[in-house]
Amino acid sequence: MAQPDWGLDTEPLSLASAPVPEYGGGSLADLLPTLASGLAVPGCAPAMAELAPADRNCVFLIDGLGWHQLAAHAADAPFLASLMASSRGGTGRPITAGFPATTATSLASVGTGLPPGEHGLPGYTVRDPGTGELMNQLRWHPWTAPHVWQPYPTVFQRAHAAGVHTAQVSAPAFASTPLTKVALSGGTFHGRLDGGDRMDLAAAQLAAGDRALVYTYYSDVDGMGHRHGVDSDAWRARLAEADRLAARLAEQLPPRCALYVTADHGMVDIAQDELHRIDFDEDWELRAGVALLGGEGRARHVYAVPGAAGDVLAVWREVLGDRFWVASRDEALAAGWFGPVVDDRVLARIGDVVAAAHDDVLLIASQREPKESVMVGNHGSMTPEEQLVPLLEVRT
Repeated sequence: MAQPDWGLDTEPLSLASAPVPEYGGGSLADLLPTLASGLAVPGCAPAMAELAPADRNCVFLIDGLGWHQLAAHAADAPFLASLMASSRGGTGRPITAGFPATTATSLASVGTGLPPGEHGLPGYTVRDPGTGELMNQLRWHPWTAPHVWQPYPTVFQRAHAAGVHTAQVSAPAFASTPLTKVALSGGTFHGRLDGGDRMDLAAAQLAAGDRALVYTYYSDVDGMGHRHGVDSDAWRARLAEADRLAARLAEQLPPRCALYVTADHGMVDIAQDELHRIDFDEDWELRAGVALLGGEGRARHVYAVPGAAGDVLAVWREVLGDRFWVASRDEALAAGWFGPVVDDRVLARIGDVVAAAHDDVLLIASQREPKESVMVGNHGSMTPEEQLVPLLEVRT
């Protein structure tokens, strides 16, 4: 696949200008299959040829740490910043998250090794075709069977079945969530509240097998970005903590090991004014013909009432087309936004209209989504600040 052009146009938007993620060779979905291939796990291919095989592999995912944010705050994360020049197997390049650039979608891509169109978690909130209601894919409906919603085995499950020592080390609250079940299960889950304890245990798990695949996670960078923004003192403090944790883990790596530090998405700060925050709940034009509004402020799924999809597309393009890439479902699929393949079971989860922010703008819903509508830091779209994430490497 040709490398996307991550420069943003200044002319009126066309769908051709949207920088589609590097599915198939440079996205989050390609990481674990490549590592597992080096461990001789059946069914896993080395999609990222620039990554040399290792007997022991660890993925440390820092939620919300985009490539551009790390570069802009290198002084706050000296260890991580020192690895940027050799990111992505020595190329000095980032990888892409996938669309939408949001946690549920990205973690499913990491764990399954599949793009969103196949694993079927194509947004923050999406329509459940079985009920006709929106489902938050971080929280889920209690009546939704996780392995019906996402039926594919994870790479961790494949690795465990192939005799690889496999473990996840994360906060205890994530042990049995539906997202963990469908995206990150396989081997053993170890819950630790303290970040330092997680790093120590991840290193111990790597040493526990001649072949090992270990995943660990830190969420606070994302949380502080949402609440305070990606240039706030609170955000920078959490970045500095993530840097210390990564260095702590790197110092304890056993022999024949590769550590990869990556992220699920970047983030952009959006000003708290009407110019930058368009309120769906206060705009009768945008609401006309819309049955459900899904996704999030920078990556919207729009579900039309029956027979109104064409009209909704026309209005959304007229109102938002100079600030958002606005596509019909068929256009988004043809452009590869959700990957080269979209399973039939996933089609109705994707909006009749899909809108991805190009400018520093947010489509909020102040009444339906009061908490999300006031967040400072946001993500979801295909801009470089949201899409590009590091793939930093330490080897022993």
